[in-house]
Amino acid sequence: MKKNKDLAKGDFVEQTPVQKEVKKDKKKDKKPGFFKRFGMKAKDIFSELKKVNWPNFAKVVKKTGIVLAVVLCFLVVIFAFDTGLLELLKLVAPRG
Repeated sequence: MKKNKDLAKGDFVEQTPVQKEVKKDKKKDKKPGFFKRFGMKAKDIFSELKKVNWPNFAKVVKKTGIVLAVVLCFLVVIFAFDTGLLELLKLVAPRG
C-alpha cells in the first residue's frame, strides 16, 4: 500500500475502520427530506390538536356574546368622544 504522499490522483486508498464509522455517522446525521419532515410536522400538529380541551357550544356562544358586548361598549364610547371633539372643533374654528 502506498503512503498518502506517494498517491497519484485516482489511486485507490483503503479506508480504516475509524473512517468507515465516521462515514456511517455522517449518513445518520443527515436530516430527512422535505416531504418526510413535512409529514412528521403534520403528524405532530394533529397529535397536539387531539390533546386540546375544546369548549362546548354553550361556552362558545356565551364568550362570543361577551366579546360583542365589550366591542359595542367601546364603539359607543369612541363615537361619543369623536362627536364631542367634532362639536368642539366647530366651536373653535367655525367655517365660513
